[in-house]
Amino acid sequence: MIAIRTEQEIEVLRQANRIVAEVLVALVGMIAPGVKTRDLDAAAEEMLRERGARPAFKGYRGYPAATCISIDEVVVHGIPGDREVRPGQIVSIDVGSHYMGYYGDAAVSVACGQTDARRRRLLETADLALSRAIRAARAGNHVNDIGRVIEQTCREAHFSVVRAFVGHGIGESMHEELQVPNFDAGSPGPRLKEGMVIAIEPMVNMGTHRVKVLEDGWTAVTADGKPSAHFEHSVVVREGGGEILSVPDSEWVWGRREN
Repeated sequence: MIAIRTEQEIEVLRQANRIVAEVLVALVGMIAPGVKTRDLDAAAEEMLRERGARPAFKGYRGYPAATCISIDEVVVHGIPGDREVRPGQIVSIDVGSHYMGYYGDAAVSVACGQTDARRRRLLETADLALSRAIRAARAGNHVNDIGRVIEQTCREAHFSVVRAFVGHGIGESMHEELQVPNFDAGSPGPRLKEGMVIAIEPMVNMGTHRVKVLEDGWTAVTADGKPSAHFEHSVVVREGGGEILSVPDSEWVWGRREN
């Protein structure tokens, strides 16, 4: 059963996701050459708890950290540790919160300082794909409309979309019913209805779409070692398109690129 949320529930989800967005913006400001991913993770956990939220990822199915921090060839689920950020690398940060019984989830990718044109194009394309997907999260559309527009956007830029991981419903659980593929699944899938809350999260690779999971059981890397970018927002399905819940108290909001 795909949940339809009341406006009261959506308001709590908005608060949970705003916390996530604020933490992400702060972490992006900390990215610099030599910064260790474990230090970013520690800062994130402190900020979450200061805001009255619990880090949703920590302990989830045994995951050991408050965030997922994925650098260059790491697609998702990078476990924070001693790895240092280097100039020009893509850093993807995924944060989840548990607040007043509801979950927030969002992710953003940025370059550490100046980077090459191909990496910049990858970041721009993944962000644009998210923006277009949010507009497709419109009541009356089908879930595959979201995946189709993501894949089309990335193919046009000659990038590939990861197929091994997908978006999901979110609410009283981190992962709820309704998978949201980032690719054209070949069938319409469920019809989107006003009040559904979903996490849309395109993962876009510079090379092959294939990934492999390392021995730690979490870290997913590109099969060819080329960079990847990951953007995510939690959104409410509305009549005119998705409403972003994970909006920070700042002017910068990813996933709002123009066509």
